[in-house]
Amino acid sequence: MGGGGHEGSTTYKGLTVHHPKRWHTVTGKGLCAVMWFWILYRAKQDGPVVLGWRHPWEGHGDHGHGHGHGHDEASH
Repeated sequence: MGGGGHEGSTTYKGLTVHHPKRWHTVTGKGLCAVMWFWILYRAKQDGPVVLGWRHPWEGHGDHGHGHGHGHDEASH
């Protein structure tokens, strides 16, 4: 199927498609993996809000509880 005298390429019906270099393939697969890890991480963090199981203002646990309430203002 290769033709046209181009090394590392395929010509079909007058269109020459060059094959990617190895670093393009490895970089693409690496970036694809990073993308999926990020999507799954965000789904873990925000999934209940997106699916309507929890309201966004309810927070991710007990991180903000007690801040600014009951603190002695004179000690700051």
